[in-house]
Amino acid sequence: MPEPTKKEENEVLAPAPAPAPEEPNKEKEAGTAPAKEPNKEKEAGTAPAKEPNKEKEAGTSPGKDEEDASPPVALPPGLGSRALERKDSEWSIGESPAGEEQDKQNANSQLSTLFVEKPQGGSVKVGENITFIAKVQAEDLLRKPTIKWFKGKWMDLASKAGKHLQLKETFERHSRVYTFEMQIIKAKENYAGNYRCEVTYKDKFDSCSFDLEVHESTGTTPNIDIRSAFKRSGEGQDDAGELDFSGLLKRREVKQQEEQPEVDVWELLKNAKPSEYEKIAFQYGITDLRGMLKRLKRMRRVEKKSAAFARILDPAYQVDKGGRVRFVVELADPKLEVKWYKNGQEIRPSTKYIFEHKGCERIMFINNCVLTDDSEYYVTAGDEKCSTELFVREPPVMVTKQLEDTKAYCGERVELECEVSEDDANVKWFKNGEEIIPGPKSRYHIKVEGKKHILVIEGATKADTAEYSVMTTGGQSSAKLSVDLKPLKILTPLTDQTVNLGKEICLKCEVSENITGKWTKNGLPVQESDRLKIVHKGRIHKLVIANALVEDEGDYVFTPDAYSVTLPAKVHVIDPPKINLDGLGDDNTVTVIAGNKLRLEIPISGEPPPKAIWSRADKAIMEGSGRIRAENYPDSTTLVIDIAEKDDSGVYHINLKNEAGEAHASIKIKVVDIPDPPVAPNVTDVGDDWCVVTWEPPVYDGGSPILGYFIERKKKQSSRWMRLNFDLCKETIFEPKKMIEGVAYEVRIFAVNAVGISKPSMPSKPFVPLAVTSPPTLLTVDSVTDTTVTMKWRPPDQIGAAGLDGYVLEYCFEGTDDWIVANTELIEKTKFTITGLPTDSRIFVRVKAVNAAGASEPKYYSQPILVKEIIEPPKIRIPRHLKQTYIRRVGEAINLVIPFQGKPRPELIWTKDGAPIDKNQINIRNSETDTIVFIRKAERSHSGKYDLQVKVEKFVETASIDIRVIDRPGPPQLVKIEDVWGENVALSWTPPRDDGNTAITGYTIQKADKKSMEWFTVIEHYHRTSATITELVIGNEYYFRVFAENMCGLSEDATMTKESAVIAKDGKIYKNPVYEDFDFTEAPMFTQPLVNTYAVAGYNATLNCSVRGNPKPKITWMKNKVAIKDDPRYRMFSNQGVCTLEIRKPSPYDGGTYCCQAVNDLGTVEIECKLEVKVIYQGVNSPGQPVFLEGQQQVLQVHIPLDISSFCSIPLT
Repeated sequence: MPEPTKKEENEVLAPAPAPAPEEPNKEKEAGTAPAKEPNKEKEAGTAPAKEPNKEKEAGTSPGKDEEDASPPVALPPGLGSRALERKDSEWSIGESPAGEEQDKQNANSQLSTLFVEKPQGGSVKVGENITFIAKVQAEDLLRKPTIKWFKGKWMDLASKAGKHLQLKETFERHSRVYTFEMQIIKAKENYAGNYRCEVTYKDKFDSCSFDLEVHESTGTTPNIDIRSAFKRSGEGQDDAGELDFSGLLKRREVKQQEEQPEVDVWELLKNAKPSEYEKIAFQYGITDLRGMLKRLKRMRRVEKKSAAFARILDPAYQVDKGGRVRFVVELADPKLEVKWYKNGQEIRPSTKYIFEHKGCERIMFINNCVLTDDSEYYVTAGDEKCSTELFVREPPVMVTKQLEDTKAYCGERVELECEVSEDDANVKWFKNGEEIIPGPKSRYHIKVEGKKHILVIEGATKADTAEYSVMTTGGQSSAKLSVDLKPLKILTPLTDQTVNLGKEICLKCEVSENITGKWTKNGLPVQESDRLKIVHKGRIHKLVIANALVEDEGDYVFTPDAYSVTLPAKVHVIDPPKINLDGLGDDNTVTVIAGNKLRLEIPISGEPPPKAIWSRADKAIMEGSGRIRAENYPDSTTLVIDIAEKDDSGVYHINLKNEAGEAHASIKIKVVDIPDPPVAPNVTDVGDDWCVVTWEPPVYDGGSPILGYFIERKKKQSSRWMRLNFDLCKETIFEPKKMIEGVAYEVRIFAVNAVGISKPSMPSKPFVPLAVTSPPTLLTVDSVTDTTVTMKWRPPDQIGAAGLDGYVLEYCFEGTDDWIVANTELIEKTKFTITGLPTDSRIFVRVKAVNAAGASEPKYYSQPILVKEIIEPPKIRIPRHLKQTYIRRVGEAINLVIPFQGKPRPELIWTKDGAPIDKNQINIRNSETDTIVFIRKAERSHSGKYDLQVKVEKFVETASIDIRVIDRPGPPQLVKIEDVWGENVALSWTPPRDDGNTAITGYTIQKADKKSMEWFTVIEHYHRTSATITELVIGNEYYFRVFAENMCGLSEDATMTKESAVIAKDGKIYKNPVYEDFDFTEAPMFTQPLVNTYAVAGYNATLNCSVRGNPKPKITWMKNKVAIKDDPRYRMFSNQGVCTLEIRKPSPYDGGTYCCQAVNDLGTVEIECKLEVKVIYQGVNSPGQPVFLEGQQQVLQVHIPLDISSFCSIPLT
């Protein structure tokens, strides 16, 4: 079938009784307007969507709507059924009387936006599902709003809900948002079109339209005649009862009938007598006669209302593409001014639009009609107008030359060619029924040469073997393509090679065909790199490895693609021992700070791995656990000095030996310390934005010459110091620049030797400089691995008028001054990862802030960074809900996710009640950051204590989780009738043997008359094991049974009394039982203990616990066994049994053991915890601990299982 334009496609897919334009401008073109624009609806002659009576006049929807529908105006001859396929066609003349009513409605309604999320248009394939979602904010609404879903403008989809359409609504209490969903199930082609969602609440109204596209399968659509538009949908068809919007556009296979001359049924009805209507309907198969007659009546009624026009436009016109059409109206008064409009836009005279006046006739010609001229037109004369519609028809394209079956080999270029009847026609290609969509990266290309269309397949493969077809608007053609492989011969096989370390390895082979292939090493694919190259030139394949390494040794195999042939070869690499001292400098001297640990790792190489021996003064250093020891590995040897001393200085020797030879080296170790801080500096001169600072050298240089000085400054009112120089200042004078005018500053000095940086000097006297400058601050190391270093920093303190464009991160290796840019483009974030670094290397890092004025002064990291992953002790993060007993019912799934930390990847061990977990019943899945315990169907045997152990080398962390699997209880053991008097029966029973692994919450008691034995519930959720049943019928005989109940529900069976209770007519005297008063007194008991807590100096900390007792106990707080009384730094609270001790801005002195004591007449109870106060310096913290800046606070919510079910907040930092 011809490929329709965007508008035509909607017309074919949208149901006739619910016209719904795809876009607002389409609605305007079709002569209809949305419900919120009454004036446009009035011009279009259609009623607004909110009036049900007008909806019925708008189309021929099935069911109730078709009874009130009125017939449309007669179609012009030759128009056929296509006019009824338009989704927005309305054959009426003049203004609709409903327009005035709609104007009044919209004038009185207050429009407001209610949607927070509107449904979006989408596409779906035939047979698939799609869901549209709308959300409404209900924060200001007192009740649920009313929502309606429409197909087009009028059809309410609430009546269409069924197996193909489902409507759903939910309400989120926390966010107070209503969510409305419309799900279309197993979509069909005729479901496509425009939909609308309307929401109303009192005087508020909001609506949104969206489109649905259904991708239909290839094929032709059966012709639809005018009579099928008025046949009721689903009558006598296989799909009756489904979601059927209209029988007009149903795509069904119809039997080919003999062609009959087209009959205009509208003209027959218009000119026939009313007594002949039923005969005409029976003759032409019209089942919706009532709807046609109402439209005919409406047409005649509207025609009588026109006073300005003696003759109006025809209801519709049809013209072929490229043709000419003529519109004519006749005026009752030739003096009236006439204006022509297309889709609401006035038409001006041009070469395309020509206007003529002949007496009272007003004529408009449209020349060279195209598909965009297919639209609604109307003409106005005074206050009246009449409208029509123009249909532009495009001729079909035929296939004149058919496709031919083709055979080809893999890798060849294949062309499939056909010819059509028109130049540059729209042609679609298909492969096995699926459309081929060419693209820039696709192997499929389509060439068009006039009427000739060619499908080109570059580098054909076996996957291209298929049936290809071409389809036009008037025909189709298909052919089969077969692609096979050519026979392959091995001309030159691979050969085994033995090479020296560092030499080039070249594996070469040649096959008979120019095909690709894959290289593998030891069964794994070979990846190209700067050192390893894969070369393919014609039939020759090469694998070239420059600078052979030991790991390059192995079995190499070349496998041609699409063939089962393999070409193997073996590579062997040999190497004598070597010692790599490149990182130690020219004199091989290593300097270590006194008291620190030295771990000197020297890379070695050799094949086979050599044996390393360390010695000092002809005395060998043995491997073991001494303070000075050696550690040997296959690729390195390490000298370890735990606590460096001055006497450890000297020359150490390394001897390597293997079968290929020997190697020797010497290393000098020097033990030094940091210098003393300099004296307070003096500010000798101050300028606009600079000053001159001088100072004296420190008294003690730490045993190593002073290399220079670092200078820092800060604002007088601030405690934050900023480094001014990143390169050491060799002199005792420095000139700080770029300071803010009018702000007081202070300066301090650090002395630096080869060991490190001294403590800061006393700050200088405050001074006031000028100007603005600020490099990035707080450059710190976020994480380090064997090949990467992640740095983070803070933005500059001051940003000038030029703003901030980004940052540049640079690094250089220790011992060099060649700074390398880590990021090729500016980065906006204050965090970046440097990749591709060699392991065990040391790098310096600096960062610069860049703006339009250029780069700022760099911010250096003060020390070289060792590129080696740091061991992070393990830590388990137990979720809050697992800190208490985790309860699940039998048959439910258990899925627990336990996060943890640790580097390198920790080792995890799970146990249950001290024994290993049976993995056949319980699934354990571990990742780098969490472990998952999964039980598909829980059983009672799964209850118990589960212990998790996380181990990283010598560090171990443990955690426990209690899991209880519960089930419904068994029935009570014995039910007895204790007494019968009057209309009452006293029952007693014993609890069940099986409580379902949880406490019994109550019992349900039922009675049954012996005659009928129908059971009725007497008491539910009863907690005692005895009860009195009252109001029994005198003269009847009763049996009783009791169900046990827990949190899972009632027991499956009940225990019935063995004897029956006869309610005698002669009553007995009931004696009231005597009950003793219940003793509610209770000794103090802590229901929630104190827990060990970490606090940060300067931030408030709280200790919480809960206690119960009767009489109410007296609470006393103690620190280190000393009672806390009248101390303003402590505040104590007690509310509903929750006891809280607040420590205001604690210091390290406040750390210690805290005790809470509860005392009443029945006893005394105490509970203790430890509080540790840590001092967190900005940017410096212990491994695994978070960093909190000023003003930040983290609150941990802890649930305390009291009778009041309260919560407490513990501030932690």
